[in-house]
Amino acid sequence: MMINQLIFKRVAPHLRCGRWAHVETHLKQLVRTNSDLSEFREVFSKAKHIAIITGAGVSAESGVPTFRQAGGQWRTWKTQDLATPESFSRNPSRVWEFYHYRRELALNACPSAAHRAIAECEARLSKQGRSVVVITQNIDELHHRAGSKHVLEVHGNLFKTRCVSCGDVESNHKSPICPSLEGKGSPDPDVKDAPIPVKDLPRCDEKGCDGLLRPHVIWFGETLDSHILTEVEKELDTCDLCLVVGTSSVVYPAAMFGPQVASCGVPVAEFNIQTTPNTTRFKFHFQGPCSTTLPIALARHESEVI
Repeated sequence: MMINQLIFKRVAPHLRCGRWAHVETHLKQLVRTNSDLSEFREVFSKAKHIAIITGAGVSAESGVPTFRQAGGQWRTWKTQDLATPESFSRNPSRVWEFYHYRRELALNACPSAAHRAIAECEARLSKQGRSVVVITQNIDELHHRAGSKHVLEVHGNLFKTRCVSCGDVESNHKSPICPSLEGKGSPDPDVKDAPIPVKDLPRCDEKGCDGLLRPHVIWFGETLDSHILTEVEKELDTCDLCLVVGTSSVVYPAAMFGPQVASCGVPVAEFNIQTTPNTTRFKFHFQGPCSTTLPIALARHESEVI
């Protein structure tokens, strides 16, 4: 019934607008999609260990900007101009304004239907002795807030800081993170930088340190956390189903996670609003907003007893 309703919902606008010539082609596309969905659901029902790789597209549906997309700038700066150790060394005030803006956006965002579907799936399958791990490129904690428990953050976390002096890493959800950043960080290109003195930027609370804090995220030119990568490799080596959700598949090494799994003969399903450079490598591709496609794909299967 759900698939039939989906077909009608997609075709009805064409019928109302009288575009009869497009209906047959549209139906053929939907039949293919629905056939793939039925096959995916069968694979899903048997999977014991599911790895879900997520990217910025999942959070974009929560209103968090995708800074890599066309026009994805903050003021006149591209992310690549700000998210580097060199930029932080030259102008920590500007970089902290940028990350303050991103922190506030994330704090005010709500997990999308895709985030919630993943968390609900993990909770449900865990009662059946099955597992779900989220391997995310996102740094906004929305998976955690949706209820996901097993999350590997490949690129770090907006709500953790690291001291550049002593190396201490701490969680920090203050809003603002320090008084001098209150009201700062507007993305408006006409807004000038706030020249905040380094002494007034976030500082380390460790006794006797007071070093400058930086966001605990992976910047351009930095290597990924080896401990996280080891965990990721372990999960990818043992999964029997992999989902690649809302990622453009252009950021390495994460872009190769899905193809790596597919090369071992494990089914991989891609969920995205458009095709990506890796689409042809995967067994399934479901096109459309993740918040629409993923809840259907991960819904309770009729074979589930719990």
